[in-house]
Amino acid sequence: MLRSAARPDDIRRHNLGLLLEEIHRHGELSRAELTQRLGLNRSTIGVLVADLTELGLVSEFVPSRRDRAGRPSHMVGPSGDGPFAVAVDIEVDRVASAAVGLTGQVLNRQESTLEPSERGASHVAGVIASHVKSLIAGAAGESWPVGVGISVPGTVTRDGLCISLSPNLNWRDLAFAAMIADRLHEEQPVQLPIELGNDADLGVMAEHLRGAARDCEDVVYLTGRIGVGAGIVTNGVALRGHDGRAGEIGHVVLDPAGPLCHCGNRGCAETYIGQAAVLATVGQKAGTTSSAAAWLQSLVRSGDEAAITGLRSIANPLGRTLANLVNVLNPQRVVLGGLLAAVIEVAQEDVEAALNKHAFDTAHGSLQLCGAGLGQDSSLLGAAELAFKGLLANPFSRP
Repeated sequence: MLRSAARPDDIRRHNLGLLLEEIHRHGELSRAELTQRLGLNRSTIGVLVADLTELGLVSEFVPSRRDRAGRPSHMVGPSGDGPFAVAVDIEVDRVASAAVGLTGQVLNRQESTLEPSERGASHVAGVIASHVKSLIAGAAGESWPVGVGISVPGTVTRDGLCISLSPNLNWRDLAFAAMIADRLHEEQPVQLPIELGNDADLGVMAEHLRGAARDCEDVVYLTGRIGVGAGIVTNGVALRGHDGRAGEIGHVVLDPAGPLCHCGNRGCAETYIGQAAVLATVGQKAGTTSSAAAWLQSLVRSGDEAAITGLRSIANPLGRTLANLVNVLNPQRVVLGGLLAAVIEVAQEDVEAALNKHAFDTAHGSLQLCGAGLGQDSSLLGAAELAFKGLLANPFSRP
């Protein structure tokens, strides 16, 4: 049976989504650039821009600065009173949340530390609901939220609604999106779509879109937090595995006789390059990943020899861990986030030496190692992408 041709409304919605996606990815663009990028004629672009303007998603303006003589080109950019995503990044010891604009700019943020007694799912859901309501209440002008994206240190179901397992938080089989929705309905109800994602998967999404891997189609991102996970993009497509468990590099065994891991095995990579191991090299035992990462970076950049020597001791197990990834995935670039960014800053040559020693000879020939381009916000900005997904697919949708 022949399929019926696409309806004009479907084509229009599709083209509006494509144009909004270009603004989302690249920021302000001229009509001429949009015409070239989308392969549509100027009159069609004009109609689409007018539609998106009427929807409150974009605005047109004439730049005050001209680069050349002649009639200035109108620029199209996100509306100042347009949509924003509420992004949440859960770590074992803190919750960070932000209002994020259409082009990835953080508009406002909140953060709460989590003491050991405050790490139950119900308490964390309450913290998140409080952040979400506060960020919405503090939004500028007539801007409006499109949804809530949440980065989780664990495995998430395919529908993005439940947490299958978060070992470092000791959470299992939680309908976490529903828990947050229930909290948002308390007192002054807020109804928004909520979607969960794994922190490493969201970290690589953001680094691929806006960070250190914008020009790469094959990239791995390591979280470098209390746990160590890998987010993977191969041939430009996210690789998550059948149950969303791809990239659990922290539990690759480096030494069967090594330290006991919380998972029950010995010698997991996490016991050598996780947060506890990295901080131990500089004599520290506690601190959230973000505060510890900032502190380590300040020590490194001030030339603290003890800190630099300690971080260099992580180079060998880090290089061996990366060798496992490189042998299997053959990425063009590996981006190191969290505390591992400080390690690569002071010990890149040592890490590369260990990697080269343990990786298959041809697997690492063109490999590049670098720190996260988005700093500690990689997973947070990836969570924003979850929230924007519905709007980009259908610009007519508004919660």
